[in-house]
Amino acid sequence: MVALPEAAPRRPRAGWVARLLANPRFQSLAGRVPLARGIARRDGAALFDLVQGFVQSQVLMALVELGVLRRLYDHGAQRAGALARVCEVPPDRMAHLVQAGAALGLLRRRRDGRFALARRGAALLGVPGLEAMIRHHRAFYADMADPVALLRGEGETELARFWPYVFGAGGEIAPEVAERYSDLMAQSQGLVAEDVLRVVGLRGVRCLMDVGGGSGAFLAAVARAYPALSLRLMDLPEVMPEAARRLAGLGLSGNVELCGGSFRDEALPTGADAISLIRVLYDHSDETVADLLAKCHAALPPKGRLIVAEPMSGGSRPERAGDVYFSFYTMAMGTGRVRSAARIAEMCRTAGFAHVTIPRAPRPYITGALSCVKAE
Repeated sequence: MVALPEAAPRRPRAGWVARLLANPRFQSLAGRVPLARGIARRDGAALFDLVQGFVQSQVLMALVELGVLRRLYDHGAQRAGALARVCEVPPDRMAHLVQAGAALGLLRRRRDGRFALARRGAALLGVPGLEAMIRHHRAFYADMADPVALLRGEGETELARFWPYVFGAGGEIAPEVAERYSDLMAQSQGLVAEDVLRVVGLRGVRCLMDVGGGSGAFLAAVARAYPALSLRLMDLPEVMPEAARRLAGLGLSGNVELCGGSFRDEALPTGADAISLIRVLYDHSDETVADLLAKCHAALPPKGRLIVAEPMSGGSRPERAGDVYFSFYTMAMGTGRVRSAARIAEMCRTAGFAHVTIPRAPRPYITGALSCVKAE
């Protein structure tokens, strides 16, 4: 038998800079050379921050779930022992939690050993819906426990069960499920509305219809900014009772017309000269989005406006919030996906819209936005 020659070692195809940085000897040398030491230290710290990221998120979850931040806000600085008794956690373990919270900048350790709320922790309490979203992450983190299985599409995800409307369940949605998702969306919609209305004006619009608008949080913000505007809300029939309740509580019962229906199964109502899709497209597949945009085009009059707002991918310039968090969140939902502003604009043009405007997002981790016009 003729012996086959050994295969030559496979040469890495990465560029020379990447090969140099990936060499353990170079990293060891860089740690000793003054000019390179700072770069190596920063890269190392950033890498470790990625490695421990999930643990940081779970520390945050524990602080919220146990009500530590709220208690420090309500009662002032506390010792770990006092917090341990209230939260029913062993004192030594509560000491670990509050120390970790201080390391993350959420708490502040005082000289007397008590822990107080730090600026970042107070800001967390001031963001509407953020605590609810952190609690909701139980489902998302369960799906991210095996990211390779998620990427391969193996098994049903927790988020797919949480958001059944994405799959067109329609009348099968239990009222309590509809209320649960409407409540979560409404709590976080305030900041979204603030940013959208900051970059997209509604002057000249007579009637705005918010499609997929949940319980009306976005329209409530529009009503405050444009009190003379006629408003419509379209969402699933199961969502309408919660929308009516919330709008009544805000004194807006007579200001918003409720239109129960599914944009997946029927045409959109006509009569509005502007349509908004706030955090709607990224819940759905390209096929569903293309169909919805075509229905928006059909429902609008010539020169009618379409407004799209949601977290977006950075496209050719990858962006952390859109291309990390929201990318995997929508993947776990099962049908959604984040798209770049350029991709959404392309789909709008295909549907017949023109004059696409993409303003700079003030806070991309909250939302991006674009608007376009139906050609005459």
